[in-house]
Amino acid sequence: MPTDAIQCRPLEVVVGDRGIERAIKHLKRKMASEGILRELKRRRHYMKPSVKRRKKQSEAARRRRKRQKTDLT
Repeated sequence: MPTDAIQCRPLEVVVGDRGIERAIKHLKRKMASEGILRELKRRRHYMKPSVKRRKKQSEAARRRRKRQKTDLT
């Protein structure tokens, strides 16, 4: 059984004098930038391999279109 061990470094947010609300907002921003939220959503439901492959191809096409759009401006 292959083990796909992912090296994770813990996310830490220091709650300073600015308050807990600011720290939560900062934590959410860090999680989004690390891709944790996307990974959680992806793992929430089982996706058949054929669907996964189509989704991966459509994501790549979307990124290509986005890249071409920014190159034109």
